Parts: sequence; C-alpha cells; structure tokens
Amino acid sequence: QVQLVESGGGLVQAGGSLRLSCAASGRTFSSYTMGWFRQVPGKEREFVSAINWNTDYADSVKGRFTISRDNAKNTVYLQMNSLKPEETAVYYCAAGRFGVPVRDDTLFDYWGQGTQVTVSS
Repeated sequence: QVQLVESGGGLVQAGGSLRLSCAASGRTFSSYTMGWFRQVPGKEREFVSAINWNTDYADSVKGRFTISRDNAKNTVYLQMNSLKPEETAVYYCAAGRFGVPVRDDTLFDYWGQGTQVTVSS
C-alpha cells in the first residue's frame, strides 16, 4: 500500500508560480512511476506529467511545468510557472508500477486526495 498526500496548492494570479508536493508512504517509493493529473468539475481527469527514470509532460504544460522527485524524501514535486486561469483545477498525485511514464490515469494504483489550484485572471 502507498499513501499519497499532496500539498502546495492555493490561489495565484495568472503568470504566477506554485510548487506542488506529494509525499508518499512506503519503502519502495523509488520503484514507482509518479504522475500528476488535474480535474475540473464536470470534466475528465487530465494528464499533466509523470516521472520515473524519465519524464513526460502534456503538450499544454511543456516548458512551464517541471516534475522532479526526491527518493530519499519519498516526495515528488511539480513546479508550475506561468500559470493560466484555465489551469484552475484540483491537482492529484498518483503512483503506479510501470517501466515508463504513463499518461493513462486508469493504470495508476494509488491516488492522493488532491490539492486545489486556483489561478485568477
């Protein structure tokens, strides 16, 4: 079992930055692919980024978001720069055992409770 706890969400103006963190329980964190997804009420959950030994980003966030992980701290981060109002959503952290970064949210085994990110215009 892996428990995930996100933090770092909040209210930011358009063009601003936020850094999300996801702390994971368990002793095998380094073996998991970690992903970030986001969801707006009434819409499907959307892939944002994923990391294992490689990284993957949705086209809409490339060049502005950076995913990283600290295996010693069992934590994955999402640095979000130049935020846009349309990126207002609940951001979720997820974990799964894959050999490559994965964009399909149905394949991830564990999910955090989410953290709200609100970008004002």
